[in-house]
Amino acid sequence: MPKPETLSEFYRYHFQPLPYNSPSAIGQANVFRLEDVMAPSAEPVPYSRRDFYKITLIRGCNVYHYADKSLAVNEPTLLFFNPQVPYTWQSLSDDTSGFFCIFREEFFTGWGNPSLLELPLFRPGGETAFPLTATQDAEVSALYEKMLTELNSDYSLKYDLLRNYVSEVIHYALKLRPSEVRYQHPDAKSRLTAVFLELLERQFPIEFPSRRFGLRSARDVAQQLAVHVNHLNRCVRDTTGKTTTEHIAERLTSEAHALLRHTDWNIAEIGYSLGFDEPAHFTYFFKKQTGLAPSGVRRV
Repeated sequence: MPKPETLSEFYRYHFQPLPYNSPSAIGQANVFRLEDVMAPSAEPVPYSRRDFYKITLIRGCNVYHYADKSLAVNEPTLLFFNPQVPYTWQSLSDDTSGFFCIFREEFFTGWGNPSLLELPLFRPGGETAFPLTATQDAEVSALYEKMLTELNSDYSLKYDLLRNYVSEVIHYALKLRPSEVRYQHPDAKSRLTAVFLELLERQFPIEFPSRRFGLRSARDVAQQLAVHVNHLNRCVRDTTGKTTTEHIAERLTSEAHALLRHTDWNIAEIGYSLGFDEPAHFTYFFKKQTGLAPSGVRRV
């Protein structure tokens, strides 16, 4: 998988010369109209991680490939991307339009705001796409228009205002899913299950063939969390209806799909990175989970 695209590489890829508002210091941010960076002859956006956050309001017919999932976008949609998850997108129509803002963690945190990865919108595995009605599209678009106006002004504190507008977009999406934001774990079983799922998710994505997934069994996870494996299994099963082993197998299968579809690693390298010492063991596991051989997914 390619190295994460940096903010500087983003500007070099999309702009020659650099735009007037490109960041001159770490932690700054920028905002664009989507149609202004879509050159008709541009190469497809590479599938990779970025070292910055991105919030996109997009219209038209598009497909986003995010981790191992593909999302068709046929209506105004607000999308949130974080540096931990690779993604790319394809425009399938000539009427694609919208806005996006990009920024680093330093721009947002340290001003009374929480860490971005603590928010459900940016948390790996969390909900990242929010379809909008026409009214909601207009309201979010108005926030982006305010960002553009401030960036083009000579106001000395315009980045403070921009931070407020970014925060307002984030809270706008959070309010669309209030039950998720306000959810509290009702008991110790749920808390332990949440910690297990977060620990499992933090192992991904696998970025290099030499990096191995280490939590192959429920016992491995239990040792990491300093709990008895039977207690962990009971809590996870009672809370989710699935065993710890089933959760691990599903996440391994999901990552295997992403690596098979979006990297040029051979099957042995993919199997090794996912903790399988022999390619045959990986093939057996993958076929048991999906009914397909790894080579069959790669051809799709």
